[in-house]
Amino acid sequence: MSQKGNNQISNLQWWQLSLIGVGCIIGTGYFLGSSIAIQIGGPAVVGTFLLAGVGTYIVFMALASMTSAHPEKGSFRDYSKHAFGHWAGFLNGWIYWTSELLIMGSQLTALGLFTTFWFPNAPLWMCSLIYAVLGLLVMFTGVKSFERVENGFAVIKASAILMFILLAGLGLFGVLKGAVAPSVGEDTILSAGLTGVWGSFLYAYYAFGGIEVIGLMAMRLKNIDDAPKAGRLMLILLTFVYVLSIIGALLLVSWKRFSPDESPFVTALKAFDLPYISHLFNGILIIAGFSTMVAALYGVTTMIVTLSEEGDAPRLFSKKGKRDWPLTALTLTSGGLLFSILIALWLPEKVYEYITTAAGLMLLLNWAFILIAYRKLLKPTGWLSIRTWFGIILIAVAISGAWFQANTRPGVFVSIGFIILIGGSWFLFRNKIVSSKRGGSDRGS
Repeated sequence: MSQKGNNQISNLQWWQLSLIGVGCIIGTGYFLGSSIAIQIGGPAVVGTFLLAGVGTYIVFMALASMTSAHPEKGSFRDYSKHAFGHWAGFLNGWIYWTSELLIMGSQLTALGLFTTFWFPNAPLWMCSLIYAVLGLLVMFTGVKSFERVENGFAVIKASAILMFILLAGLGLFGVLKGAVAPSVGEDTILSAGLTGVWGSFLYAYYAFGGIEVIGLMAMRLKNIDDAPKAGRLMLILLTFVYVLSIIGALLLVSWKRFSPDESPFVTALKAFDLPYISHLFNGILIIAGFSTMVAALYGVTTMIVTLSEEGDAPRLFSKKGKRDWPLTALTLTSGGLLFSILIALWLPEKVYEYITTAAGLMLLLNWAFILIAYRKLLKPTGWLSIRTWFGIILIAVAISGAWFQANTRPGVFVSIGFIILIGGSWFLFRNKIVSSKRGGSDRGS
């Protein structure tokens, strides 16, 4: 494994990486996916968001610890390979690539749904296409532009959550005019049943998706030992504001009124007589979704280049053109975006739920790889070992819960199909992949 001295030269400060992390994490998985979580789990979703925050913190600290001890360009993918062999790196890399591709589709669909709030007659696929083109333009401007965009969007998105918490508080104390319909007294915590709470766990986790991009960008830190610091405080605060804002929404509107086609925060704000506030918040949601879509674009493009460089994908995907752009990798990413848009065209009714379910499952499988690799490589003992096992159990609970919801079960089949395809590819081409890797190593020496 690489040593610290081999870390690439960069000047990214830990707080800048924290801001990028906020930009990568806060997106439609929270602003829209939380509606699915509430609809499935009812008031008890507050607990699942809290547990998901704890689980995400455990995964991030494991990844950050490995990054600090052994910096690797391929981040979690390389750690899986070092821990269990080439097959694990191949599977982990392609599972991540597929999950990010699905996340891009989820974000694009959500952006289209947010836009139809203003233009209800606009086709979903056309709205998604516009955002896809804009996202590719940001990527073509380079990594520095990506960092600046994510830093700016992070501030806007964090401000939006705080604004909602403030408005919800003012409404609950009667300062704002409007009909408030709190769910307190109408329903119990377990109104949606235990299977509903179980099923909501996946979508609570999905709201924290994006920590892997922090792992990929940690190599750009001026001091690689700051990797744990970059996410520790950020995730604690993020979990706190997530839970507080969900509580606010549930106190303002009965959980039965939330819809997967509209942000729970827009639904809650409709209870007040506040001209244009819903429109303002919807605009912020579009910014949030676009930000996380660009982060997914960065992650999926970076991973395919790394896979190509290490012989786990065709060599042409690591070729770079003018201004150091990985043009072939971006072309493949563009094809993935087009596929997502076609899915939105063919399955407009339930497409967001299906894609989000599949993306969430693939994402959590990646996180499980991170924790298992951490146990193998750094061999944690005592409290760290217990914490790691707790994280693995939480992920297993979240993955299994998706099966019990009829609306999300198709997404389970989609993720299983992708896993079979990736695993089958390894068994079919493993000899060629290994020989290609050896050939590359010989040439490098």
